[in-house]
Amino acid sequence: MASHHTLGKKGEEIAAAYLRGKQYSILHTNWKYGRKEIDIIAKQGDTLVFVEVKTRSGQAFGMPEEAVNGLKEEHLRRVAECYLEQFAPGSSDIRFDILAITITVNNPMEIIHFEDVF
Repeated sequence: MASHHTLGKKGEEIAAAYLRGKQYSILHTNWKYGRKEIDIIAKQGDTLVFVEVKTRSGQAFGMPEEAVNGLKEEHLRRVAECYLEQFAPGSSDIRFDILAITITVNNPMEIIHFEDVF
């Protein structure tokens, strides 16, 4: 597995633990529809939360959250629609979040949680 895949997997594990610590219930991780995927699907109270996790080992390629562009948003919305049809028809309280994680050797890990981003 390439190092960026290992870093991404580690970031998703950190994100799930972070959300659990914030009293979210994790329903699914890496839920796929076709070739598209949602990293984490969770519940916070009555709200279904679709979470995209972006992890970086530095800022050479920009901030992690900057990787979620319009095309990625469109893919997340489509996969979320398929999830809702299958598991939660009629659900109206949904939200899309981004968890941006930066892990560097010489600095403490940084987690920024962007709620209701689109």
